[in-house]
Amino acid sequence: MAKKAQPHASKFWSNAKVEMLPPKMSEWPAIKKSFIGVKDAALAGKFLDVTVKEACVNTLVAAEIAFWFYVGEVIGRRSLIGYNV
Repeated sequence: MAKKAQPHASKFWSNAKVEMLPPKMSEWPAIKKSFIGVKDAALAGKFLDVTVKEACVNTLVAAEIAFWFYVGEVIGRRSLIGYNV
């Protein structure tokens, strides 16, 4: 079983090393520009012009962010006690 899981685990770790790094200082101007673009698009109502597929993807991304937040909360508390599970 461990032999079978080896390729999947190595692929996961290689992706995790890239995707979960904090942003570099050189990436901050692009991040700021992106946030300003999101704000302008929200004020202009462009979120109403997305396709169903894009809306589903955006919803899943928001759910993933929320789940990471809750996992971080549990890790920070070091237990599930105190949560209505």
